[in-house]
Amino acid sequence: MVEKKQNAATRAKEKYNAAHYDQVKFVVKKGGRDTIDAAAEQAKTSRNAYILEAIKEKMERDGFDGYLDFTGEEG
Repeated sequence: MVEKKQNAATRAKEKYNAAHYDQVKFVVKKGGRDTIDAAAEQAKTSRNAYILEAIKEKMERDGFDGYLDFTGEEG
């Protein structure tokens, strides 16, 4: 098996991200990603930021009172 060589900057970013962030994967039907991307573009934000904001708003509506830092800012 041939390993891909990565430069030091890429390895450093991956190490930092693994230590500081959780990744959540979900699936949507074909075309769903394009729809989300279009909505995010209309909102002038990234796909990730758009999805995180939607989750945060839903949690607030559902009365979730725990603090969940999506932005890196203190709340």
